Amino acid sequence: MEKIKVKIVNSSGNALPAYGTPLSAGMDLRAWLNAPVTLQPLERRLIPTGVKIALPEGYECQLRPRSGLALKRGLTLLNTPGTIDADYRGEIGVIVVNLSNEPQTIENGERICQMVVARHETVEWEAVTDLDETERGAGGFGHTGTK
Repeated sequence: MEKIKVKIVNSSGNALPAYGTPLSAGMDLRAWLNAPVTLQPLERRLIPTGVKIALPEGYECQLRPRSGLALKRGLTLLNTPGTIDADYRGEIGVIVVNLSNEPQTIENGERICQMVVARHETVEWEAVTDLDETERGAGGFGHTGTK
């Protein structure tokens, strides 16, 4: 498995983003809060992390919900996956929404999402007048039925 070096600034005093298990794809990222934040049902808020990163060219970082928070507390991310580009140098903020029927409180240092760092390709468009035919064609949005 290839490892890459990524520069990180962590102003939060919380642990650096870390993998929960040796084969995890995502690293847990923590909230950086002066005081707990309570989200009312359907409320969304940008949660700071105190973390800035410098990804190498050709890489991105995606922010994804944590399944336990989604299932147990109804907390998830909007704009999922959130994309951190290699040229972004600001603090990573996480847009959290409460989809439960009860207020949910986020504490400083709480793991609020996962970060997945991956290679990506850069596209160069080739303008054409027609596309190759496939068996599927333009079928989408449930075209294969429900069973």
